[in-house]
Amino acid sequence: MLADDVKKDIQSTYRQLLESRDLTPRYGQRLMIAEIAKTLSTITDDDAEPPVCVVEAGTGTGKTMAYVLAVLPLAKALNYKVVIATATVALQEQVVHKDLPEVLEGSDLSFSYTLAKGRGRYLCLAKLDMLLRGNDSMQAMMDLYGEELDDPGDGDHALYEKMLEQLSTGNWKGDRDDWESSLSDTDWKPVTVDNAQCMGPKCSHFRNCCFYQARDSMDKADCIVSNHDLVLSDLALGGGVILPEPEKCIYVFDEAHHLPLKSNNHFSAYTRIKATNTWLERTDTLSLRLQKDDFIDGTTQKSLQKLLVGTREQLDHAWLILEQILESVDQSDSYDNRIQHAFALGVVPEEVKSLAANLANLFARLAAAFQSISDDLKDAMEDGGDVKRRQLAEQWFPLIGSQQKRAESNLGLWLSYASVDPEGKAPIARWLSYNNNENFADIGLSSSPVLAADNLQQRLWENCAGAVLTSATLSSLGNFDMLKMRAGLPEHTHYLSILSPFDFANSASLVIPKMHCEPSDSEKHTDFIVKAIPRIVDKSGASLMLFSSRRQMQDVMQLLPPLWRDLVLCQDDFQKSQLIKYHRQRVDKGEGSLIFGLSSFAEGVDLPGKYCTHVLIAKIPFAVPNDPIEMTLSEWIEQQGLNSFMTLAVPDAAFRLVQASGRLLRSESDTGKITLFDERIVSKRYGKTILESMPPYRREIFTEETGHATSEY
Repeated sequence: MLADDVKKDIQSTYRQLLESRDLTPRYGQRLMIAEIAKTLSTITDDDAEPPVCVVEAGTGTGKTMAYVLAVLPLAKALNYKVVIATATVALQEQVVHKDLPEVLEGSDLSFSYTLAKGRGRYLCLAKLDMLLRGNDSMQAMMDLYGEELDDPGDGDHALYEKMLEQLSTGNWKGDRDDWESSLSDTDWKPVTVDNAQCMGPKCSHFRNCCFYQARDSMDKADCIVSNHDLVLSDLALGGGVILPEPEKCIYVFDEAHHLPLKSNNHFSAYTRIKATNTWLERTDTLSLRLQKDDFIDGTTQKSLQKLLVGTREQLDHAWLILEQILESVDQSDSYDNRIQHAFALGVVPEEVKSLAANLANLFARLAAAFQSISDDLKDAMEDGGDVKRRQLAEQWFPLIGSQQKRAESNLGLWLSYASVDPEGKAPIARWLSYNNNENFADIGLSSSPVLAADNLQQRLWENCAGAVLTSATLSSLGNFDMLKMRAGLPEHTHYLSILSPFDFANSASLVIPKMHCEPSDSEKHTDFIVKAIPRIVDKSGASLMLFSSRRQMQDVMQLLPPLWRDLVLCQDDFQKSQLIKYHRQRVDKGEGSLIFGLSSFAEGVDLPGKYCTHVLIAKIPFAVPNDPIEMTLSEWIEQQGLNSFMTLAVPDAAFRLVQASGRLLRSESDTGKITLFDERIVSKRYGKTILESMPPYRREIFTEETGHATSEY
């Protein structure tokens, strides 16, 4: 049960916020607060499993205020941390710079908060010191390993001097995002590290470390604003390494529909045969340098050299076997402009499995060798030792850390290919790809979970104090089955769907033109869209056209009349933020603007009011049919006796279509129309199922707008 004092805190804070900001109470927001608070109240029950609450709250509900008010008073009463994790930087910044300050200013609720970022966002003082100091040994390592230790060059030296000055005066805390101007990756990479390169307490700069000082602030903060990737990184390390211990955290995942995919990406593995071989060849030379600097002896150097040669020989053998497999692949199996071969149900041939076991053993030995060298380098960095040797060890450590990380990455991939998936569980997707350009041909090997269920169950749902998942779109076809399957949500999860307060029927129309063709007839479909755009798009208005295929987007662009091409801002020509900026500038000047975008523009794009009054969607956004992960998952679903199209493809397409159409109405005063160039939504049985799952827009089916007979319902 929720303690009375906590309940009163939540109710009183909500009233104060409404009064201070002159807001009208929203039924959906109050419902969301109550559901989250009620679900999380079981945290106090000793025998209860960690509570999980899923809330789908339509645009306009006020999700952020709802989960902050529901979670923070309870967390403070129980002495737990709140970790708010978003999928995008834009929402992260909104929570930190707008939402949380508004709660503090408009109520008596007292709490502290901080923004959590990974090491890569902070300057490394040791790297900065080495770059500014420089010496022959450092330069030799840069020449050998340019990709790990970039030479800053003469032009950047002034930048690094300025960074040191700003740090010394206290005007900067080493956060990349707080630097006075935008920093390119080329300038930033030489002065930052990842977890494998970080020396931790052994570093001579540890007391002043920018990353660890920022991390210390988390211990004092009640609320930590992070992102999905950082949470997953922490969980992969066992939890409590980057962020506080999971069992002492209540997690709030905003934009939670991204979590399963991000989890799959996080626990995937990838390697390339020839690129790895080239790396091992350079590492052979590096071992001689280590011996020269007296960090390994001659016997160790020869042993490491022999191991490197043996691994390269096995990779050469792997190339021959994998090349034969790819040569037999039907070219139509290509994906993302690459020849690929996905192993059915993720099962690799015995010959490949045996080879993978040998390579896993070799890379395990390599990783252990680099770990041993790292340990020796740490010993050399102990206080009281020789200063020059300590400095040299600090220069070597990040590079050896990179080698160890790369060896462990290869180990993970080959272990995946050598293993057999447990019966009854979703398999691991395993696939080959052949990349060929003018200068370099290589074979890539990939593996990835097809469902995030196991990883999230073991690392998150079973270990956290509690969790809340929320987003404007989480269900599909009226249920949460897709999310439950992909995220492995526990049986005791509470689900709630809150409708948007928008008046969909009076604010927007969903138009389905009569086309006499389906998207599978790409030439006719594209031709229809090209001819329809000048007829149905307001040349002086603001529109967004969403494509599922880059090729079709480019074809439509090329076939449009010149005057209309000038109106288009195409995703291929600009960065996303730049394109949105140009679009808004055009609209502000009273000019027309039409954005052409792919799936990344179907969510997270906020163009309220006059900035978007017409959303055009090329077709029902089914997933790419030969994506190796979805192919493997579909095969497994079929093996379970289910129809993969109806179980996976249709719910996923319905989910994507709701998201895409959601670009139109961003506030209660917005109006406009959505045009879908796909008759299947009314002519196919599955299409009608998708149509019924859409928000209740006013429907205009086969209207006169495009020159055909009217039939509205």
